Amino acid sequence: MIRNSLSEPVFTMLLISLITLPGGCKQTGPVPPVAEKRPFELTMHGHTRVDDYYWLRERDNPEVIEYLEAENEYTAAMLKHTEDLQDKLYEEIVGRIKQTDESVPYFDNGYYYYTRYEEGGEFPIYCRKKGSMDGAEEIMLNVNEMAEGHSFYNVSGLNVSPDNRILAFGVDSVGRRKYELRFRDIETGELLSDIITETNGYVAWANDSRTFYYTIQNEVTLRSEKVFRHQLGNNPDDRELVYYEQDETYRVGVFTTKSKKYVMIVSGSTLSTEYRYIDAGRSSGNFVIFQPRERDIIYRVDHHGDKFYILTNWDAQNFRLMETPVGRTEKRYWNEIVPHRRDVLLAGIEIFKDHLVLSERKNGLQQLYIRHWNTGTGHYIEFPEEVYTAGISVNPDFDSELLRFSYSSLTTPNSVFDYNLNTGERILLKQDEVLGDFDPENYQARRLYAPAGDGTKIPVSLVYRKGIELDGTNPLLLYAYGSYGSSTDPRFSSIRLSLLDRGFIYAIAHIRGGQEMGRYWYEEGKLLNKMNTFTDFNDCAQYLINQKYTSPDKLFAQGGSAGGLLIGAAINLNPSLYRGVIAAVPFVDVVTTMLDDSIPLTTGEYDEWGNPNDPEYYHYMLSYSPYDQVSRQDYPAILVTTGLHDSQVQYWEPAKWVAKLRDYKTCDSPLLLHTNMVAGHGGAAGRYQRYKEIALEYAFLIDLAGAG
Repeated sequence: MIRNSLSEPVFTMLLISLITLPGGCKQTGPVPPVAEKRPFELTMHGHTRVDDYYWLRERDNPEVIEYLEAENEYTAAMLKHTEDLQDKLYEEIVGRIKQTDESVPYFDNGYYYYTRYEEGGEFPIYCRKKGSMDGAEEIMLNVNEMAEGHSFYNVSGLNVSPDNRILAFGVDSVGRRKYELRFRDIETGELLSDIITETNGYVAWANDSRTFYYTIQNEVTLRSEKVFRHQLGNNPDDRELVYYEQDETYRVGVFTTKSKKYVMIVSGSTLSTEYRYIDAGRSSGNFVIFQPRERDIIYRVDHHGDKFYILTNWDAQNFRLMETPVGRTEKRYWNEIVPHRRDVLLAGIEIFKDHLVLSERKNGLQQLYIRHWNTGTGHYIEFPEEVYTAGISVNPDFDSELLRFSYSSLTTPNSVFDYNLNTGERILLKQDEVLGDFDPENYQARRLYAPAGDGTKIPVSLVYRKGIELDGTNPLLLYAYGSYGSSTDPRFSSIRLSLLDRGFIYAIAHIRGGQEMGRYWYEEGKLLNKMNTFTDFNDCAQYLINQKYTSPDKLFAQGGSAGGLLIGAAINLNPSLYRGVIAAVPFVDVVTTMLDDSIPLTTGEYDEWGNPNDPEYYHYMLSYSPYDQVSRQDYPAILVTTGLHDSQVQYWEPAKWVAKLRDYKTCDSPLLLHTNMVAGHGGAAGRYQRYKEIALEYAFLIDLAGAG
């Protein structure tokens, strides 16, 4: 229960004044804004918390906007001495990017599709050519033209109808990931009058190229909850509801199988999934349940020939692959074709006419296994480096004998290959070009294993410029995420060179909560095991200090979203480990957010964090929630970023956290909040605009490290 401690909500003007900071910290230079305390009681399970900054949730309150803008002005003033460095970093970062560039084309239904950028253009141009790359170019969308006059613009979910004529796509012009569906006739260039709002920006076409399926989001929680069938040209009010997911812990999506034979509705939560299907050749009729949902059973479905293929954790923690005849889809008919393995996570599959490709994880690294349908024989694709990332790319052509995959490492730019499934020949189609004097031989990548407090070995991937002395004097940026089973793979970043070339070491802590070491790695970092995520991170930091890669006065940390939660929890537990941290769009007000089922994502995440309506989970979440655990102690320098229109982590979480930290911290280290007033969770939308924000973050780190 949440209630105001006052009989009536009485608000006074925001206080921004010259002060001596709490705890005796004497602030020199620009004076920070101070959010007024307006006590709010939050009572649950007989426990009462007082939230002094609950009022910052009032998005439409002019005082809130005034406060956020004052924080932006303060951050700009505090970093004013780094403006030249920020400009230099921005020019470095952009200068490494090939401005006139295009993606590797992929073939689908008679056309080659690709994306290209023109010099100076912030947004992509989506194109295709018929038959071969020697044909005439058709521009499907020039997002640069579409984005004119908008401070934020994002296009998503491009999907061409089976007759190759109509392009469906989603547009978000706010940053809140509420997409408007639009349709363009590619042949004439005409933008059709059909407009559908409150969607996730994606459609699944039926084979008649007129009927399509799409999802509608709940207007408050933004949960995708309804699937509609509609025909192009009809009044949007004439749409047909084909599925409504009433369980608030589930979200729905709709897609077409690679074979183009079936349209699938998937309804999923953290712990279970349920599919429904219909023949894509039909423009009416009911969807059929594939396998009824069961708690703790996750499955994914694709189709090949006269069978469905099911990737599932049913009696298989690390997943196994099953097959079943079309028409007999319940799990009692499933037959195992790739068994469960304790040391290998089966992460995904790609189906071709003659081959099956398995995407796996072993010892924290990705690997690709090729299996022939008829013979059952197979082999792994070999990769040359100790630390790398490899993944299945875009492969829409079911009949192809070529597998398109991507490869990258901490020292190798992203590379796109075609791999002949019959001969094993590997052809490099493109490697991202890094302009300037970049040479991969100048850098060293390594994989270490840091001991956690319970003895678990935590993988750490790191990269640095060759020639530096590993004597404890190097600045080091430690990054991690550690939630939702999302693995942080060691990829190349040309942006990161601006740190490496200034003597920084960059490290990724593959902590529990991700899925690098298998499904159990995720389960050991969620719910009542969540504290492992935070202690793993600090243990990795301490290990890097002990091994002389850095020292506490040169160690920095960064994480975003749930990784921002990680940063907040880590510095509450052991702030003396770090010289400075960056928390991007941080999920830091855990308990209050998870008690509010009107906020997007909340109900669907009870199986990730726990349901605080249960006393056990409430008190456990409270024990690590960064906002609730702020205490009177010295904190490192902190830069916090957020977006006013963020739908995943509402802006008020980082705003409240900064306000409370400023009240509690007992030192004069910088505490900065930067709010993008026109963007959401993903930050700026343009190709180059986001680098302005990265330059600001890097300048913050380099200035603290004295490496500028």
